[in-house]
Amino acid sequence: MITLEALAPVAATGMFSYAWLMIATPAVVAAILLLFGSILDRIGHWLAVAAVLFSFSIAACLFAQQLQSAPDARAVAVPMFEWITTGMWHISAGLLVDQLSILFALLVTGVGALIHIYSVGYMAHDERRRRFFAYLNLFIAAMLTLVLADNYLVLFVGWEGVGLASYLLIGFWQHKPSAAAAGTKAFVMNRIGDLGMTMAIMAMLALFGSSAFTAVNAAAPHLEPFWATTIGLLLLLGACGKSAQVPLQAWLLDAMEGPTPVSALIHAATMVTAGVYLVVRSHAIFEMSSAASTAVVVVGCVTLMAGAWIGSSKDDIKKVLAGSTMSQIGYMMLAAGLGPVGYAFAIFHLLTHGFFKANMFLGAGSVMHGMDDDVNMRHYGGLAKVMKVTFWTFAMGYLAIIGVPGFAGYFSKDHIIEAAFEVSTVAGVTALIGAGITAFYMTRLMVMTFLGERRWREKVHPHESPWVMTVPLIILAFFSVVAGALMNNWIQEWLEPATGAHVQETALMPGPIGWATLLVVASGIALAWWIFGTKPVPNVAPASGNPFTVTGRNDLFGDLINDTLVVRPTLAVSRGVVTGDDRIIDAGADGLAGVFSGLSSQARRLQTGQVRAYALTMTIGVVLVGAVLILTQLA
Repeated sequence: MITLEALAPVAATGMFSYAWLMIATPAVVAAILLLFGSILDRIGHWLAVAAVLFSFSIAACLFAQQLQSAPDARAVAVPMFEWITTGMWHISAGLLVDQLSILFALLVTGVGALIHIYSVGYMAHDERRRRFFAYLNLFIAAMLTLVLADNYLVLFVGWEGVGLASYLLIGFWQHKPSAAAAGTKAFVMNRIGDLGMTMAIMAMLALFGSSAFTAVNAAAPHLEPFWATTIGLLLLLGACGKSAQVPLQAWLLDAMEGPTPVSALIHAATMVTAGVYLVVRSHAIFEMSSAASTAVVVVGCVTLMAGAWIGSSKDDIKKVLAGSTMSQIGYMMLAAGLGPVGYAFAIFHLLTHGFFKANMFLGAGSVMHGMDDDVNMRHYGGLAKVMKVTFWTFAMGYLAIIGVPGFAGYFSKDHIIEAAFEVSTVAGVTALIGAGITAFYMTRLMVMTFLGERRWREKVHPHESPWVMTVPLIILAFFSVVAGALMNNWIQEWLEPATGAHVQETALMPGPIGWATLLVVASGIALAWWIFGTKPVPNVAPASGNPFTVTGRNDLFGDLINDTLVVRPTLAVSRGVVTGDDRIIDAGADGLAGVFSGLSSQARRLQTGQVRAYALTMTIGVVLVGAVLILTQLA
């Protein structure tokens, strides 16, 4: 039985005292690259790579030290400084290096370092490469702040930093109006989720007098149901914004306007996983409210289907992968909402997804590099023969995401499907259907991109990417194969102290639900092959009257819905406020000012500056006063 005392972190000693360097190093390098200008253009990118590798080495050392420690001594508190001291609030800024945060630190810095290395080649000819790497380092520093924070206020600093860095990266090619608009859209939609986070933290401070994880976890069992549900739903709103979950998912597809390494960084291992981290980290609150937990499950189920729907309808290779990201994060949210039975599986799938989705996004960038930046899969075909490294590494990610036995996704996603059936048949069936659709659209991508006849445009000559881009692909492909088997069962035991969930042994061989999942996956593969592998693929998407296809191509009309339900009513209200301000408040003020202006103009006429006029006025006044006094006496 996990007790609150067992969850309390021990004081930092030895290597743990330097955990802050994980955050400080990329943050300082980002500042140097931005402040020192063009003198660092030649080496700035390698300086950024070194910063992230240094952070990864610290994370690896801390992880190794944790492995050698007793389970109850693996959560370590690293105090930093007193941040807010006012009245009854004494809030310190500190870090928490525990079983959950260290896994995120390894993922963020490890995959982040590979993306940095890949970017050296991908952004080689960009004039603003130094600035791009500064933004990448800023993003890494903000994400590490988020996952290593020991309280919700420090977490919120990283949360906002990630939002800022993502805005800068998504809109990096700001000379393109579509990229500038995409960055702004992501920033604004994330602010909606951030409002939920802000209100949740305020409620914690009001109820508990603290935002520290240990204090919140200790007080959560005594929360009234109303407050547990309220805080849980507010946290979920924040998670939906960062993790692109319905109804705050519309920014994710537009975010593909950024450079491809940004897509890999944001949509694989970092930003979109922040919401899952938040829900799992806040498990003590969600366990006190069945309504909030159910809401997480519903959001996960709806999003995993919505993302799969979009992924099946797009011809843009990056947007297919973006829809896939929505869907896979939906699986993680579903698992997180299942309670103790699903926490470890949510993190398990998050980690494996970080490997195979980063692999595929970078693989898509390699394809674009060889195809003159064309993103339309209908212009590809036959690339397996000319881009062999990209093809085979991408294939490992493909086999992992659809859940082929032995590959990473098979272990993590299938566990979520089985856990979902244990809690809710509806959730289990939804997850099962989602697995079949995933196999369909990912097979469609593979066939249209790498197999079949060549459909290349004129003057396009596909070629393999340089080693600085292919080496990260090979490393990520390796982990796309082995990561699931390496972490299966182990990850539950590792995360037990951080989540309070009991270890459940999982079999390597599939059970009845596992076999059903494999059958559904095979059906999705066969259907995609029958439609796209046995018939020529046209270079232009044929017009379709199918409402499912039309809806998917239009991102489920997310923008239209937001425009109708939010943007237009908000503009109407703002116009009404402006009109009322102009015609009532300003008009009243202007009218009152006019009255006094008129009176003052009339009064000013009495001030002629002539002594005779003033003497006459005084005489008339004296006569009038005298007349009044005489009449008063006579009366």
